[in-house]
Amino acid sequence: MATFAQWIDGSRPRTLPMAVAPVVIGSAAAYGLGSFQPLNAVLAALVALLLQVGVNYANDYSDGIRGTDDNRVGPFRLTGSGAAAPGEVKRAAFAAFAAAMVFGLILVILSQTWWLLIVGAGCVAAAWGYTGGKNPYGYLGLGDLFVFVFFGLVATLGTTYTQAGTLSAAAWVGAVGTGLIADALLMANNVRDIPTDAVSGKRTLAVRLGDHRARRAYAWMLGIAVLGPLVLAPSNLWMLIVLLLVPACLGPVWIMLGGKKGRDLIPVLQQTGFLNLGFAGLFSLAVVLGALF
Repeated sequence: MATFAQWIDGSRPRTLPMAVAPVVIGSAAAYGLGSFQPLNAVLAALVALLLQVGVNYANDYSDGIRGTDDNRVGPFRLTGSGAAAPGEVKRAAFAAFAAAMVFGLILVILSQTWWLLIVGAGCVAAAWGYTGGKNPYGYLGLGDLFVFVFFGLVATLGTTYTQAGTLSAAAWVGAVGTGLIADALLMANNVRDIPTDAVSGKRTLAVRLGDHRARRAYAWMLGIAVLGPLVLAPSNLWMLIVLLLVPACLGPVWIMLGGKKGRDLIPVLQQTGFLNLGFAGLFSLAVVLGALF
């Protein structure tokens, strides 16, 4: 019998990078503003991680009861495989959301950013509404937009603001970059699932674009994300170190543009997840070095 530990292990390549990367970037931007606060950074990381775990459980539950995962070739799913009862998976999702809200409330109290309570509520609603409810936006091709907004802009800029009380150009550029890489990961995932999603009525952006254009969109997302920090190079030459990611992008882009399908695309998910961590590390290092020197 499969376990929740197996599910968590199978989702790790996308869970950790999407949750941690924006917090690392946002904290580095706060450092660049002279306002890095470790406790607030840890709280932001917990909120982001728990929201991502909650999203994964919610997707597992919603896709499973709709039958979308009946012929899935990707990472292990609890509901679709029958390894866990749908109600159990749903409760796990809401438990993760509740824990995220608790840590988020503590962060709001410490930073005195009360208006972020509304943003937090929106994050939870968006997390559930991706594949849950009567009209899930993930089935309408809007999932990529919401991932960019919430796991790119909101997570990164929110992290910076709760530490510094303001934003910087570095925070914005980093937010766009990590958001695009998160979108690239989602695009690769959805390209792999085009055959089953199209049959089940899940009209993701990949399904709407079609296989060929969706693969090219993946390459464009990575390209813009990695080259974007160059706009900051005139004032911070350390940003050039982000270009070290270019060789690491070639492998997954080659696989995507080469037309690989099904399980052959799973390595792309893993590599894109690590690219997000690599981008967060190099971009943040450039911001910190720019502040120090």
